[in-house]
Amino acid sequence: MDECNHRRPHRSLPRRATPATAYHARPKATPTTDRTGEAHHRVRTDRVDHTGVVTLRVNGRLHHIGIGRTHARTHALILAHDLHIRVVHAATGELLRELVLDPTRDYQPTGKPPGPARKHPRNDNR
Repeated sequence: MDECNHRRPHRSLPRRATPATAYHARPKATPTTDRTGEAHHRVRTDRVDHTGVVTLRVNGRLHHIGIGRTHARTHALILAHDLHIRVVHAATGELLRELVLDPTRDYQPTGKPPGPARKHPRNDNR
């Protein structure tokens, strides 16, 4: 092989060059820029599941984002800019949830207390 690639000229190559000479003369593919400073953007369509949660994969890890059972089975757009996430109602454009994703947690809670919302504020001055 060394004889064919490095010493013997090849008649199909310009100026009867050796295959090794032709290979080394061509430009090689290299990364064009350093992408470490670039932000990651993406838009994803999804549907809020029956428990009020959407899922999003970030850095190979699946995260569950709580939206609320009020919006169960709603079609939504997920707008991701690095770890800044917005969940928007697909039909109305209403912002359902905005958060900065905590990559150490699987579930991103809504921050609201569990259970139905109270209809009347509690009077603590009895």
